[in-house]
Amino acid sequence: MPALLSTAPVRAAAPRGLRAADVASVVVLAIMGVVAVATFRDFGMGWDDYAHAEYGGLLLRLYGSGFTDRRALSFVNLYAYGGGFDMLAALAAKVLPFPLFETRRLVGAVIGIAGLAMTWRIARRLGGPLAGFVAVTLLAACPLYVGHMFINPKDVPFAVAMLAATLGFVRAFSEYPHPSVPTTALLGLGLGLSFGTRVMGALAAVPAIAAFALIVGAEARNTTLRAALARAVEFVLRLIPALIVAYALMALIWPWSVVSPLNPARALVYFSHFFEKPWNELFEGTLRSVADMPRRYVPELFALTTPEIFWALGIAGVIGALASAAHRDRPLNRRASLVFLAVSVVFPIAFTVVTRPAMYNGLRHFVFVLPPLAVLGGLIGAVLTDRFGGSDLRRTAIAAAVLAMTLAHPVVTMIRLHPFEYTYFNAVSGGMQAADGRFMRDYWGLSLKQASQALLDALAARGELATREHKRPIAICGPQRPVRLALGRNYPTDWQPQGAELAISLNEFYCAKLDAPILAEVVRDGVVFARVYDIRGRDIQTLLTLPPP
Repeated sequence: MPALLSTAPVRAAAPRGLRAADVASVVVLAIMGVVAVATFRDFGMGWDDYAHAEYGGLLLRLYGSGFTDRRALSFVNLYAYGGGFDMLAALAAKVLPFPLFETRRLVGAVIGIAGLAMTWRIARRLGGPLAGFVAVTLLAACPLYVGHMFINPKDVPFAVAMLAATLGFVRAFSEYPHPSVPTTALLGLGLGLSFGTRVMGALAAVPAIAAFALIVGAEARNTTLRAALARAVEFVLRLIPALIVAYALMALIWPWSVVSPLNPARALVYFSHFFEKPWNELFEGTLRSVADMPRRYVPELFALTTPEIFWALGIAGVIGALASAAHRDRPLNRRASLVFLAVSVVFPIAFTVVTRPAMYNGLRHFVFVLPPLAVLGGLIGAVLTDRFGGSDLRRTAIAAAVLAMTLAHPVVTMIRLHPFEYTYFNAVSGGMQAADGRFMRDYWGLSLKQASQALLDALAARGELATREHKRPIAICGPQRPVRLALGRNYPTDWQPQGAELAISLNEFYCAKLDAPILAEVVRDGVVFARVYDIRGRDIQTLLTLPPP
């Protein structure tokens, strides 16, 4: 099987014209578009949404003021991140007929679907239409990706930016040593968006160097070292315009990065160590400091929170891609592209396992690993399906049937969890009910929107809705902004329960289960995400629990 991953040149692997698998891929993308339009308004705000929205507005004021309003360049710690998504959402909110935070959800969905389309194109380029179909379907049915694309202003935009860079590198290696102008422009766009979103775009250098070294080493064996180096130098020189484009784009969406030439390096140093006071999170039923999570944190959560077929095909694809590098009789440009993808997956995870940085919020920081893993899974899926033989339509139907069976659990579970798809745990883990009390689930705090609506429904049924003259103070265990946005000024919020009539609480370990009547619960897949309490007449000192000694 590994050898089959490198049996054809990159360009020849993607026949021209739509095939049955292409039509199926377009259908998948269309379905995701319909789902996005139908559901983007369901997703609530999380802990960081308000700050990110404010950052986007400050960036627009920076440019609109002719760089005299420089608050964006020192705003909390967000100045050390790029603000492309936040600026785009702020601009979109000026022209679209939706509130700001709903617009942010829609913009996130559009970016996520763009990532699906690029995943399809990369897999199709390397393995043909069937590989593209399997890859895009794997990613579209991955709750970790789908859930985060609506809600995450950092990690999914970064993942999609890295995908654009990946497509640029794959094209560049296929055209080695003479990358075309469109390829150079695409690579510059991808690198600029990656660095301009998070300085960790520097991670792209590791797979690029691995693939480049493979090409130079192989050509040196086949010709001479001098000839191989000459072609390598020519390749690098032709890519210099991509670096210029990347720098200009990075400056546009991350202006702090060019205020001082060393600022990108300062950001890299800043993010290379944990910059906050450590807190505890739940992992395997035990409260652990985020700075002291076990090495298995990322691999274990990948195994438990992604669909089984996704990681099974993905791991097989990584093994096959790395093994293909040993087949010297295979097309070199294709081997380089496969190595690039494999290292893009393996290196971030391996680096995390070895160095043990602070780890928290599940796998949201590793969403960028999912698309290349889906591409490699698509390549293996196409190889396996091709063994059945027959027409393109027959093989596409077989692949679609297998995917439908193996992805039924995550798709159905996403429907049941909506709009908390990102909290998914797979069948191997035992599902949501097995994860309850063992792992963090709604760490984003999204369920407070639904809890607020449930509170309004409960009060309306009792005839107790707040008025301007009779406000109803609410104590919150979780982010306050979503509740304020959902309920309005007649329901003032606070962290403390003293003087409050009602309480809204996430069902996470740090929120106490109160001895008070429960007015409503937000429940998905048999698990409580949030509760609404009537605390009138109750002596409640805090909504929080203290970690066990």
